[in-house]
Amino acid sequence: MKQSELKKRIQRTATAQSKAWRLVRQGGRHEVWQCGVTKVTIPRHREINELTAGAIFRALEDELGRGWWRR
Repeated sequence: MKQSELKKRIQRTATAQSKAWRLVRQGGRHEVWQCGVTKVTIPRHREINELTAGAIFRALEDELGRGWWRR
């Protein structure tokens, strides 16, 4: 999955649920984003492994709802 696609998907869902989605900090190879109170680390690669993308989506389940990315 492309990094931009992953971020857009989270952004759309967060906006629809009136949750804040913001960049907290940037490092050399990763960015830390915050959705509500949950922080997630997103690699700065163009392509993100499907397993990594799934782990990022699961980390946001508390904020966006169970299985939110499957809808």
